[in-house]
Amino acid sequence: MTALSDVSLRVGAGEFVSLIGPSGCGKSTLLRIIADLEQPSSGTVTVHGKTARQARIDQDYGIAFQQAGLLDWRTVQANVELPLELHKVPKAERRRRSAELLEMAGLTEFATRYPPELSGGMQQRVAIARALARKPSLLLMDEPFGALDEMTRERMQGELLRITGETGAAVVFVTHSIPEAVFLSDRVVVMSPRPGRITDIVRTGGWGRAAASHDATAADEVRSSTPFFEAVAAVRAALHGGHNEQRGRDHR
Repeated sequence: MTALSDVSLRVGAGEFVSLIGPSGCGKSTLLRIIADLEQPSSGTVTVHGKTARQARIDQDYGIAFQQAGLLDWRTVQANVELPLELHKVPKAERRRRSAELLEMAGLTEFATRYPPELSGGMQQRVAIARALARKPSLLLMDEPFGALDEMTRERMQGELLRITGETGAAVVFVTHSIPEAVFLSDRVVVMSPRPGRITDIVRTGGWGRAAASHDATAADEVRSSTPFFEAVAAVRAALHGGHNEQRGRDHR
């Protein structure tokens, strides 16, 4: 089975790019190829000029999935420190880095708790903090908020933008939600049914990042604005095959 065909994409430093398309179009496969978890039958992937394999070995990226994947028998702090522990980072440095990340994620007071004691949204914040432990320049995310209720999901979107804004990491984000992709992204990459191809790229205004630096009211205003709805309509049109007339429009 051919999952992807003729896919070419460049992601800039600090850029937030979402992949969206029908189920089975290869979004997650593309993410796994970037992460060196799947091998392409042809073509190349480079991360800062390195092969995907070398980038994985050097831990140039962090990765987060739909399920947080935390270890229930380790505290929140110990879960965040796990990648550092595996790389034999000294204990004092691990503690300093985990404390920094937990403060960034708003979880300092939960450092000694265990994952089953946390809500789903809090577990996802721990998973994101863990993915950022090695200070990766790239964060790969496969529907990390898919199992959350709408209110928690919107709050987590703001948290993600705030955290990645502070770290400067680029993000490649897989989602099925058009509003989520538009709110989070600098660019939304629209893919066709299998074999997956990139049929359009819709540029947004990066509104979510700006709103995340303010408050929930600013985010609500973005989600209620005319330009936001226009960008959502553009992505929806692209998904339904109407991308030609939308191509090249800059929704700001």
